[in-house]
Amino acid sequence: MTTPYHPPVKGSVEIAGHKTSISLEPVFWTMLRQAAEAEGLPLNALVGRIDAERIAVVTPPGLASAIRCWLVERLRTAAPDQ
Repeated sequence: MTTPYHPPVKGSVEIAGHKTSISLEPVFWTMLRQAAEAEGLPLNALVGRIDAERIAVVTPPGLASAIRCWLVERLRTAAPDQ
């Protein structure tokens, strides 16, 4: 079994024509790729959508934090009620 504990890994994405790097733990990179595939979007498009949502809030978090929160919220809302 592979451990989920791993330091962040940098990855490059392009948002609105601008390249940027994001540091996420490998488990979040995997989840992000799976979410993009499930939504039928390229990874850059999904990250762009998350970025647009985060900058619309009063106190926007950093992009990596926003991605982690978006992924957790996606899991949370998909889970059956307990």
